Amino acid sequence: MPVGNRNQSAQALSVHGRLFLIDCGEGTQYRLVQERIPMMKLDSLFLSHIHGDHVFGIFGLLSTLGMKGRQTPLNIFAPPAFGPILKFFLSYYGEGVAFEIRFTPLKMKAPETILETKGIRVEAFPLKHGIETFGFRFLEKEPPFNVHKEAIERHGLSLTEIGTLKRGEDVHRADGSLILASEAAYKPFVPRSYAYCSDTAPFPEEAAWLRGTTVLYHEATYLEENTDQALQRNHSTTLQAAQVALEAGVGKLLIGHYSSRVTDASVYEAECRRVFPETYATSDGEHYDI
Repeated sequence: MPVGNRNQSAQALSVHGRLFLIDCGEGTQYRLVQERIPMMKLDSLFLSHIHGDHVFGIFGLLSTLGMKGRQTPLNIFAPPAFGPILKFFLSYYGEGVAFEIRFTPLKMKAPETILETKGIRVEAFPLKHGIETFGFRFLEKEPPFNVHKEAIERHGLSLTEIGTLKRGEDVHRADGSLILASEAAYKPFVPRSYAYCSDTAPFPEEAAWLRGTTVLYHEATYLEENTDQALQRNHSTTLQAAQVALEAGVGKLLIGHYSSRVTDASVYEAECRRVFPETYATSDGEHYDI
């Protein structure tokens, strides 16, 4: 239900210069403008399911991209049921859409890679909801080694030797000397990951599929006192979301998708922290560094 200070589901994720949109609820294009997120740079859209609060913004967004003259293809990953919706849109409003829309229907029964670039890999996996619904996990790939500038100068490293060290291999020189990769090179960062699980009731495989995720966003539609409603509607409670985070060993839990009857999100956060202290109740417009 509409709430005055809360918008429908949509998240923008920036990874190594690539911009992804996860779900596209009503009014998403307006929120992109308000947050100064360049919609023309959108690389891919990931739609968890076709309930209206997750897709009602798609017509406006695609139409605006067309009017702005987008030429770059746009990837959309969504359940098969999105196909007829896209066909309807293109039939009635697609005249000004000159860019290619590459729709990939999701059909997996366990986590599968759906998109891969030089630096990241994106997995999709089924969730437990009243209709076909999918979650997404974005994983950085292991970065190549960097070579310390001091080591380059001290050893007078050649380009070939630098390349060897960047692969994590030791340099064996003709004079019998050895330059250890463990001393001359380093990893610039530890790979991070982000997972999005909305809408879903908890299910046995969920924690295992999310194991070790750096930051997990998990719906927490209901407070503990409304567990029966969560069960009936295939949603999660605060404690259920927190238990998933605990069992999966994630670094941080973000929660959202609150019931319209509750206006104070801090109540959700407090319940989750009883199980998983590193829980943060999200609000519209917030930015998180993963």
